[in-house]
Amino acid sequence: MRMMPISLCRPGMRLAKRIYSDDGIVLLAEGVELTSKLIRRLGECGISFVYIQDSRTDDLSVPELLSDETQRRTLQTIRSVFQDFGNASGRSKSGTYPYVGRKMKEVMQMIMDDLSGNKDAMIMLMNLHTVDHYLYMHSMNVCVYTTLLGMASGYSHDELVTLGIGALLHDVGKTQISMQVLLKPGALSAYEFDEMKRHTERGFYLLKDEPNIPILAAHCAYQHHERLNGSGYPRGIKGDEIHDYARWIGIVDSYDAMTSHRVYRDAMLPHQAVEVLYSGSGTLYDVSKLQLFRDKVAIYPIGLSVKLNTGQSAVVCDINSTCAHRPIIRVLTDEEGIELKTPFDMDLSKHLNVLISKIEINAEEMNTMPA
Repeated sequence: MRMMPISLCRPGMRLAKRIYSDDGIVLLAEGVELTSKLIRRLGECGISFVYIQDSRTDDLSVPELLSDETQRRTLQTIRSVFQDFGNASGRSKSGTYPYVGRKMKEVMQMIMDDLSGNKDAMIMLMNLHTVDHYLYMHSMNVCVYTTLLGMASGYSHDELVTLGIGALLHDVGKTQISMQVLLKPGALSAYEFDEMKRHTERGFYLLKDEPNIPILAAHCAYQHHERLNGSGYPRGIKGDEIHDYARWIGIVDSYDAMTSHRVYRDAMLPHQAVEVLYSGSGTLYDVSKLQLFRDKVAIYPIGLSVKLNTGQSAVVCDINSTCAHRPIIRVLTDEEGIELKTPFDMDLSKHLNVLISKIEINAEEMNTMPA
């Protein structure tokens, strides 16, 4: 399989990986032949890229961080909880939602069970979903990525549950923001930006008195836009005043936002988003946290087309969990760009003189790709 921007997909190509709705339901199965209508519809639904079958790379597979059932249950729970907070249905006489904490703990256990099954799991792109409501998918992604980082940091089971719930609910305050502001395709006005920033305070006040939600989870909603140098919001607190959980979520929230399609811009690839994060190392984000994050991110996703400093073209075919920026690649052409009759795999962690010089996703290369 190969990863391809939806803008370069052509009728007749076949999907190599399923596409889900924002409820976690399979919309298009593996092997479905793309038509002009399907390609257009996927673009309208916010799909930035798809995996396409390619005879030279058909043996490649992209591991799923979560099972289909866990994704479905998590997304349905997030939708239900956010909708209840948004329209005040299901509120008890005390003004709280006693069921929320129980539901969150249930899905967190499912997520942790899936992730703990692979101690070397990497942060992989998870946006092969339609984005009918970006908030739900984003909340799940941030939870999964943050939980992986918490596991790598050695957090206990109870700490991971609290961290994960905080990540699942970090943006719950956006249920109190008008859809016109949330979904505005252009730049926000000063008033609209101030309104958007209030989601942190509103999230905290929604969660702080919930009987089954840890108070630290409420502080994750409050603090995830605070930054080390005090330039964040809503309070402009600095350094150790920001809880560790919120600092993790701040990094992951920014990363997932950059690597997801939004109404006002296309998604970045992981290596681009990591570079942006690193520009804030030591000022916006903790250096040590960014280092661990970088080590756990699959910077070059499986199926990505790359150009080497040798002039050869290749496709990423596996991730080195101990050296994420040096993946295993499948070399497809020689130094002159002529297609090899027998492609071969190369582990870049063992060939230090060979470098990825550019990401090769362009119309010319894709037009020559075998069906």
